[in-house]
Amino acid sequence: MATRTSSAPTSAPSTEAPTPGRIWNFSAGPAVLPEPVLRQAQEDLWSIRGSGIGIAEHSHRGKIYETVNAEAEAACRELAGIPSSHKVLFLQGGASLQFAMVPFNLLPAGRTADYIVTGVWSQKAIKEAKAIGQVHQAFDGAGEEFRRIPSADEIRYSADPAYIHLTTNNTIYGTQWRSEPPVPAGAPLVADTSSDMFSRPIDVSKYGLIYAGAQKNLGPSGVVLLIIREDLLDRVPASVPSILQYKTHAKEKSLYNTPNTFGVYLMGEVLKWIRSGGGLDAMARRNAEKARLLYDVIDSTDFWRGTAEAGSRSIMNVCFRAASEELEKAFCAEATAAGLDGLKGHRATGGMRASIYNACPLGAVEALAAFMRDFEQRKG
Repeated sequence: MATRTSSAPTSAPSTEAPTPGRIWNFSAGPAVLPEPVLRQAQEDLWSIRGSGIGIAEHSHRGKIYETVNAEAEAACRELAGIPSSHKVLFLQGGASLQFAMVPFNLLPAGRTADYIVTGVWSQKAIKEAKAIGQVHQAFDGAGEEFRRIPSADEIRYSADPAYIHLTTNNTIYGTQWRSEPPVPAGAPLVADTSSDMFSRPIDVSKYGLIYAGAQKNLGPSGVVLLIIREDLLDRVPASVPSILQYKTHAKEKSLYNTPNTFGVYLMGEVLKWIRSGGGLDAMARRNAEKARLLYDVIDSTDFWRGTAEAGSRSIMNVCFRAASEELEKAFCAEATAAGLDGLKGHRATGGMRASIYNACPLGAVEALAAFMRDFEQRKG
């Protein structure tokens, strides 16, 4: 079978109807991937770069994978303008493992870590940190059902925090930070960006550590992108097992143990696809336009109700309700039948949720907006 060298996908996100054999996917994660990337992956699973061996079969110590790993890091650095002061790591275990790795590495004995709790995922993060060290909850949005992001004057930091942790986008509740909150001088800002990483420009220099599960905007499940300021690598106590130390993985360039080679490969291809489509500025414009289409439908009528406060709305996860659970069940069932899948809300909240990550094309969102209007006309 003929082979060809892997190259960066050049197609921009499509606004046309679904490709034959595909439907519109609004799943919260694992989520939709760019079709040009999937097509390239089909070839590279069979034979990558004329090697006669697929990417999932190559040794992680071989030249082919070393190149894949290096290209993925280079694309990541280029897209986000990551300074030389920060290391880029590709890890495993999902963002959930990072809930423990962060305090293992950054929370010394006798210090306190501050957590801004704006949803279930930050609740899970603080729970793990409490098992490792001393924690202070600087804000808790649970009393308002996590409907909004706090203002700066609502956040109460501890006297000398070892770090500040926040979750930039809340998939379950459809809220998102517009910008970073001010933090005490000298306190590194740590962010779980799993559901909005590379959906818009980010100033990496403001963060001590950024981590993201790949399965929303970056690639498949099972791989984590982590960016850490180099001076923080030496904070880890010697008692922490080597595999849980960031400096172990930084020293070995993410090759300390066998990595998720296919996951890193696919992430690299997605990053190249973002770059070929104009980079993070262009991605932010497309994502804002997609979100606007849905929020316009929600705000134009009393039939739909958005669950997040307007100033805190996410451009990644649009969460909304109808007048009754019966209508919501009917909406999800009819939408699925119409080729619009993954719209059922999280089990903790109910309702509907449209996850419109980077690879979700404008055409999918246009189709959903039209379906929502049609459903309201028929059921309202």
